[in-house]
Amino acid sequence: MTRQEIRSEEAFGRAKRLMPGGVNSPVRAYGSVGRTPVFAREAKGAWVTDVDGNRYVDHVGSYGPLILGHAPDAVVEAVQAAASRGTSFGMPTELENELAARVVRLVPGMERLRFVNSGTEATMSALRVARANTGRDKIVKCAGCYHGHSDGLLVQAGSGAATHGAPSSPGVPASATRDTVVVPYNDLAALERALAEHAGEVAAVILEPVAGNMGCVPPAEGYLAGLRRACDEHGSLLVFDEVMTGFRVALGGAQARYGVTPDLTCLGKIVGGGLPCAAYGGRGDLMGCLSPEGKVYQSGTLSGNPLAMAAGIATLDAIEAEGAHERLEATGARLAAGLESAAREAGARAHVSRVGSMWSCFFSRGPIRNFDDAAACDTEAFARFFGAMLERGVLLPPSQYETCFLSTSHDAEAIERTLAAAPAAFAAAASG
Repeated sequence: MTRQEIRSEEAFGRAKRLMPGGVNSPVRAYGSVGRTPVFAREAKGAWVTDVDGNRYVDHVGSYGPLILGHAPDAVVEAVQAAASRGTSFGMPTELENELAARVVRLVPGMERLRFVNSGTEATMSALRVARANTGRDKIVKCAGCYHGHSDGLLVQAGSGAATHGAPSSPGVPASATRDTVVVPYNDLAALERALAEHAGEVAAVILEPVAGNMGCVPPAEGYLAGLRRACDEHGSLLVFDEVMTGFRVALGGAQARYGVTPDLTCLGKIVGGGLPCAAYGGRGDLMGCLSPEGKVYQSGTLSGNPLAMAAGIATLDAIEAEGAHERLEATGARLAAGLESAAREAGARAHVSRVGSMWSCFFSRGPIRNFDDAAACDTEAFARFFGAMLERGVLLPPSQYETCFLSTSHDAEAIERTLAAAPAAFAAAASG
């Protein structure tokens, strides 16, 4: 396949004049892999076509929402029907009730919830609920877990195992992160020390139960259950950020897959069926603090908008009816085994990490347990691998720290195309 890039280059040049960095989200930039972003024109199922006419197997999947693939008929029809009745009302609709009822039925920790428009809103609001219910200010998060771009969560770890976070972005005042404590992911002892050091001060521990923003990193055996026990012992709430894992690693999310129920859950991506939508919720008594029932304020003009509600309902109904997760598990296992075999044959130092339909290829010999392990990987080898896969018609996220996704539309042809590209791509990675 000979790729053409003329129109993408032209589009990116114009974009840079209009938008910072030429993108509306930094993850879409290709700077870390030394390339120009691919500008999408259209997509269907597991395939995306760019503005130059190049066609790719898509493992980006809009960074997680598209569990059914691009433009599934049921979702498109549901959105079109909703749009014909009105795109937004500023009034309640029965669609909100319908989607909320499905979420409450499927997600173990969800008794009551509220819809918002982004994962950032969901995590920010969930922590406000946690602080209001506990009367405490401090939050514990894990290094490498991303919970949106609200000031208090844009932090980096210090030199110790459990330190107060320092702002990781200009424009975030030190005062905003003063009450955020950062510990390593998959390190239960560090979490227990942090809770003991700040006894009676920690409102909540928040984490991605399966890390997806340092690449796909699964929880160690017993880690999530240990977090549950530690939070209970110290009177802190456990918050699962399932924006990425919700409905993806299991129908009921990571909490269903691993059998650990948090106090509060944040959802996004799949819950809106590919449209801007998120939710936060949990125990009914905790959520009762929200206005107008309680005194904690949070609102949003487009929250629960009918297009996102319709898309979410259609998506959840489809994955439940199809028994999608068994198929996704089998597809993921086949892909991971094929990639690992290709890496061995090419002599590449690579490790494929997978949970269900989430997967990442780390250029490191050993398994990745936390952000320090991920940061020690060979990102230049990843850039060579990414470029070689792209040239052979396989689209991956342009960063080793982003997770790849499968959909129910990734059929035998899509997997075979991916695996056919892998030997040359791993050879390119190993050539440096």
